[in-house]
Amino acid sequence: MRIGIPRQTAPGERRVALTPDAARRLVDTGHVVTVEADAGRRAGFVDEEYTEAGAEIVASQEAWSAEFVATVGLEDTLPDIGPETVLLGLLRPFDEPERMRRLAETGATVFAFEAVPRTTRAQTVDALSSQATAAGYQAALEGAAATDRFLPMLTTAAGTIPPARVLVLGAGVAGLQAIATARRLGAIVAAFDVRAAAAEQVESLGASFIDLDVERQDETKTGGYAREVAEDTQRRIMDGLAPHVAEADVVVTTAAIPGRPAPRLISREMVEAMRTGSVIVDLAATTGGNCELTVPGETVDHRGVTIIGDTDLVSRVAHDASRMLARNVTAFIGLISDDGALRLDFDDDIVAQACIARGGRLVHPRLTQET
Repeated sequence: MRIGIPRQTAPGERRVALTPDAARRLVDTGHVVTVEADAGRRAGFVDEEYTEAGAEIVASQEAWSAEFVATVGLEDTLPDIGPETVLLGLLRPFDEPERMRRLAETGATVFAFEAVPRTTRAQTVDALSSQATAAGYQAALEGAAATDRFLPMLTTAAGTIPPARVLVLGAGVAGLQAIATARRLGAIVAAFDVRAAAAEQVESLGASFIDLDVERQDETKTGGYAREVAEDTQRRIMDGLAPHVAEADVVVTTAAIPGRPAPRLISREMVEAMRTGSVIVDLAATTGGNCELTVPGETVDHRGVTIIGDTDLVSRVAHDASRMLARNVTAFIGLISDDGALRLDFDDDIVAQACIARGGRLVHPRLTQET
């Protein structure tokens, strides 16, 4: 199978879908790997490393015209691909269904990591989780860098400095990594999530769980994700979180619902009750933000509270994020190929559920119902 790896050109995007080590493994199993020139440079991988691994360095269109193309994401202009192409990437299909419809019209077979089922067998191809790990880690570091507090307790000749308080809202993969990172940095950490299993996971990392008077959700019925809650429940959540937000030095918000605007967890009034010098890092900025005052792609100051809405946090650790993504890509290729040749098996539950479009039309149930 001829595999194409294009260079990402979206502003702030530094990742690459395949690393030299991953390319070598694919070449060794009979695949031909073509990598667009400088595709990996911003992630710390130079062209010479790819050629040493057995890959070919090619022009952009040659990478996009391969039999199988792996991309981190899509640019504003859809790629020039045709019905013979199999495309895989982080495509945001449920956030941008109209773009998926136009992509389907190319006739290409399209797979999105966002549609991969969250099952034990699918863990090796779960790019959402691998990239969320990077996002949660970086969010904790951004919060630590922006706050005017030390995170750990310090005992010095000038006296004892108490540890900072970090609050994490949303205890999925990103939230749990943010908790773990903040704990390693020495902060006192608390967290909240509407999912039933979250409390045990949060406490296993040494953080305290905020138990509000709301019904816990069974994430096994929603593919591992939280679902939207009623308006009155949302208000109770915000009211219950308000005092915890007010006393936090750093708040990291990670709550997201696939294909829906990010749930609102922090209001203007809650921000204004925070201490001057406090920080909010909103990982849900891309889909509107968990904080009312978040501006996607920007960092704003509201009455002395810094609100970070950057959408490129994962790319700030592009080297390791790319290594994880490349493992997801190679694992998926293993599902759809045999002895170096493309073999699409739609009886495989991962392959079937990850498919967004084939034969010129959308096939994912969520998209066929919405478009």
